[in-house]
Amino acid sequence: MERLKEKMLAQVRPEAMNALPARWQQQKAAETRVRILEATIDCLVDHGYAGLSTNEVTQRAGISRGAMHHHFASRMDLVGAVIEYTFYQRMKHFLSDYFEMLRTRGPEPVPEVATELHWQSVQTREYAAYIELAVAARTNPELNAHFEPASRRFDKVWTQEMIEAFPQWRDHWDRLQIASDFATAAHMGLLLNRPVFGKGKRQAAVRDLIARAVMSVYEGLAGEAPPINRDSP
Repeated sequence: MERLKEKMLAQVRPEAMNALPARWQQQKAAETRVRILEATIDCLVDHGYAGLSTNEVTQRAGISRGAMHHHFASRMDLVGAVIEYTFYQRMKHFLSDYFEMLRTRGPEPVPEVATELHWQSVQTREYAAYIELAVAARTNPELNAHFEPASRRFDKVWTQEMIEAFPQWRDHWDRLQIASDFATAAHMGLLLNRPVFGKGKRQAAVRDLIARAVMSVYEGLAGEAPPINRDSP
C-alpha cells in the first residue's frame, strides 16, 4: 500500500515537494517554496481568491519581496503552483487515511467508511483553498487555464491507479466511479450550505443519506444498503 501511495503521489507531486536536493542552498530554496505555498493556502482560506495578495503571502511566509519574486515571478505563477500543491496535499491526506483503513479492515472496499473519510477530507484547509480556486476559476479564464488541467490530471491519476491496484474492481468501476462522483458533489454542496444547515442533526441526516446512496450504488441494490450508525454530527 505504501508503494502504491508513493506512486500515485509522484504523478501529482509539484516541484516544491520533490525530494530535497543534497546541496544546502537547494534544500533551503525548496523549503522556502513550501513555506510560501502554505502561506498562500492560509491567505486563500482567510480572504478568498479575490483577496489573495502576494504582499500578505510574503509577510505570512516571513520572506522578502525579492525572495518571493525569485521563486514566483508573478501572482499567476504563484497561483499555478498552489493549485498543484493543493491537489497534492488533498491526495496525500486522503490516501494516508484510506490505505490505513484498508490495512485494518482488509483489501475489499468499505464504501461507507471511505465516504466518511472523504467527508473528513473536505473540511481541511486545503479543501477550503480548493473551493476558493474552483469558484474563482469559473469566471476567470486565466485561472481556469491552470485549474482545469490540474483537476483533470488529479482525477485521471486516481482512476488509473486505483483500477491497477485493485483489479477486482475493474469490471464494476463504472459503479464505483458514479458512487465516488456522487459523494464528491454531495459533500461539496453540504459543506457550502453549512451556514444554513448547521452542524447538528440536519447535517448528520444528509450525510447519512449520502452514505446510504453510495452503498446502494455500490451494491446495485437501491434502498437496501445496511444501516449506518452515526452518533455525532
